Amino acid sequence: MNSPARGSAAKSLESAGGDWISAMRAGDFERAWSITDRDVTAFRRAGDEKHRGPRHQQRIWRGEGLRNRRVLVRCYHGLGDTIQFARFLPPLAERVRELTVWCQPELLPLIERLDGVDRAIPLHDGTPDADFEVDIEIMEIPHALRAGRELIEMRGPYLTLPPRDMPSRRGGHGTVSIGLVWEVGDWDKRRAIPAQLLRRLHGEGARLFSLQRGAAREAAAVIGAEDISTPDIVALGHRMSELDLIVSVDTMVVHLAGALGYEPWVLLHADCDWRWPACSAGSIWYPRAKLFHQRAAGGWERVIEDVRAALVSRYPHSPLRVGDVGLNSFAS
Repeated sequence: MNSPARGSAAKSLESAGGDWISAMRAGDFERAWSITDRDVTAFRRAGDEKHRGPRHQQRIWRGEGLRNRRVLVRCYHGLGDTIQFARFLPPLAERVRELTVWCQPELLPLIERLDGVDRAIPLHDGTPDADFEVDIEIMEIPHALRAGRELIEMRGPYLTLPPRDMPSRRGGHGTVSIGLVWEVGDWDKRRAIPAQLLRRLHGEGARLFSLQRGAAREAAAVIGAEDISTPDIVALGHRMSELDLIVSVDTMVVHLAGALGYEPWVLLHADCDWRWPACSAGSIWYPRAKLFHQRAAGGWERVIEDVRAALVSRYPHSPLRVGDVGLNSFAS
């Protein structure tokens, strides 16, 4: 599902990139696939080596037939991308003879549970230990399937967690438990929000929990959040199940929460990624997600005020008070 502006032959196709993004945001998927068809044709004609250059820029699928063939899916993008596009693995499996998924080791316990996945093997820097006739990058699958709204729109959780003992709810009676993520990786730092702003969500009736990984997790104390972060994706999924809400910037946690059927509230910068609508509060990808957009670049303060107001609407009978300002003052 790479846009026309990615890959070694991309420069000649950059003018189509805006059209592709517009089509995806509008849900005009057939128009998006038609644009990508031209992209794939150009790559084939150029004869570029598909395994050259950084993996996340490689175009793997060149239009080969998939039906009744042994197919290898390469997961060359981020963890969140693999989680988001894992929804297409079962419909792909219905068309192929054998399906092997070469994915990030952290995600193996989730991917191997999907219907139709014959093998899930750990991704590494070498070559895959798999026999296949056709290979494809996981974000290219919806184009190969000519996916429409019926495949893209999520009707229920599509990932499941290995079982564990029944979890208990975090927080307590009359409180709303909120998981927080505020920092992102090096790709597009505009997605990150200053941690101190999230302190405005702390107070009577709202208990905050940090899901943040990396060095930024130290800011949990500044926010007033209990650190329940973990590098284990399965454990993270179970811990999120104990919360009422996930309030996060655009990162892997949002996709994991959405894929598991939880309720992520997503904080988006003014020029957000193509997978999110430019201004809508809802998402075709995750029906329980609620989107909060910056009105102007860098305007995170207003985003947090929108979250505070939405909390009142979401929990009208909870005695929510946040920081020095009662949430009920935002209810009018």
